[in-house]
Amino acid sequence: MAGRFDGKAILITGGGSGIGRATALRFIEEGARVLVADYNADNAAETLALAERAGKGGRIATCRGDVSAAADNAAMVAAALERFGRLDFAFLNAGVGGAFGPLADTTIEEWDYTFAVLVRGVYLGLKHCSLAMRKSGRGGAIVATASVAGLGGGAGSHAYSAAKAAVVNLTKNVAVEFADYGIRVNAVAPGLIMTPLLHRGRPEKVAPMVQHQPWPETGAPEHIAGVVAFLCSDDARFITGETIVADGGLIAQGINMWGRGEANPMLRRAGVDRGSTGVAGAVRNPKTPT
Repeated sequence: MAGRFDGKAILITGGGSGIGRATALRFIEEGARVLVADYNADNAAETLALAERAGKGGRIATCRGDVSAAADNAAMVAAALERFGRLDFAFLNAGVGGAFGPLADTTIEEWDYTFAVLVRGVYLGLKHCSLAMRKSGRGGAIVATASVAGLGGGAGSHAYSAAKAAVVNLTKNVAVEFADYGIRVNAVAPGLIMTPLLHRGRPEKVAPMVQHQPWPETGAPEHIAGVVAFLCSDDARFITGETIVADGGLIAQGINMWGRGEANPMLRRAGVDRGSTGVAGAVRNPKTPT
């Protein structure tokens, strides 16, 4: 049976784990060829191994890359073109938790690191992927990972939330520019999704957080993979410049996952979360009162 993405190719950043991995496996199942790019080469290798076990190893390739570096973004696109001969879609998904804690305790370096990965990474991905798509003359579709944290307060740290808000707005503006080239640009805003970035290997610890959303089912990476697949498909050919929320009704009821002041665990410690990059983050006691 033919897949809806037969003959197409996609670049997925942060494809080594969580949402990126689930999306890579979803696209492979639907016939696409996938380049999994990740800062953590071991994670990317695990995604490759999963595809090989499913008998789809010939449709996937991996490369290591830092999305905050222009040269690495160019290299990712070049790797996809060299391996597959084309680039039809891109999922700009790589992310980290970034800076957290009271604002006064956030260092400039932690703030800049957060924006380098979450915003500069999307900007560079849009730039280099779109150039390849424009050159091909076939157009394409690009999806970025935003977050419900970028749509209001109460869902993430100040730095993470501000960075994801930037992704939402960048998506709108670039969609207008790229429309002339037949390139659609959208974003997906996940809510509580059980990924390594959220649970840190202890899903049972964060499972009670599901009570904050109306829908009783726990958010899974596969839920977001389905949204990305839709946004890249012809079914979404009239959709561009949008951010699709997939949060189990979290925003609908109003986000207040952490509480305020001393009740907010996000403010009890300060530091930076480097996600699943394989690089250790930093945690310290804040100097300012909550």
